[in-house]
Amino acid sequence: MADVYPEKVKAHFVCPGHAAGKHQQANAEGNSAGLLCGTYVRFSLCVNGASKFVEQASFRSNGCGYMIAAADVLAHFVEGKHLADLHGLATSGLRAMVEHELGSFDSGRGHCLATAVEAVRSAFKDFRARQIEEFAGEKALICTCFGVTEEKIESMIVNGGAASVEEVGRRCNAGTGCGSCQFMIHEMVDLLAGSGE
Repeated sequence: MADVYPEKVKAHFVCPGHAAGKHQQANAEGNSAGLLCGTYVRFSLCVNGASKFVEQASFRSNGCGYMIAAADVLAHFVEGKHLADLHGLATSGLRAMVEHELGSFDSGRGHCLATAVEAVRSAFKDFRARQIEEFAGEKALICTCFGVTEEKIESMIVNGGAASVEEVGRRCNAGTGCGSCQFMIHEMVDLLAGSGE
């Protein structure tokens, strides 16, 4: 059966390095289903809460060789990276990275890649949701990836002179993970920059 796959896909299908299921210390999981063929991918991540470093990434799938290969490449890509290095996990960037590693997916196999990409994005979304749940502070949490509060960002702008989203990110990592909070940080900079002078 493996002989029907291109060599790069076959290598990951025959011996996937990250097909280990769920780790005991996993603190994020994400799933996606390929409704076209009735398959699924489930990612399991161990993210260090303090350093925001992805210590382990694994997956489980009942999909074809293309789906398994795509999931294996994605797990290898995110493992060993800090959240800030993942640059928001844009779907287009992840798809391009997988196709760079494995070759182009034809239209009949595009859903295999899409399912794997959605599953890994779902795992990071789960991590962010858990961060919010664990946050016990009284101030609003702006950056869920790095646990940065509105109060901290406001202080960096007003007292620390941070005059751009990029500068705030350099100082406390806010906005450098998934990127979803950058709009709010931008609004804070527009409103507060210069008010500490």
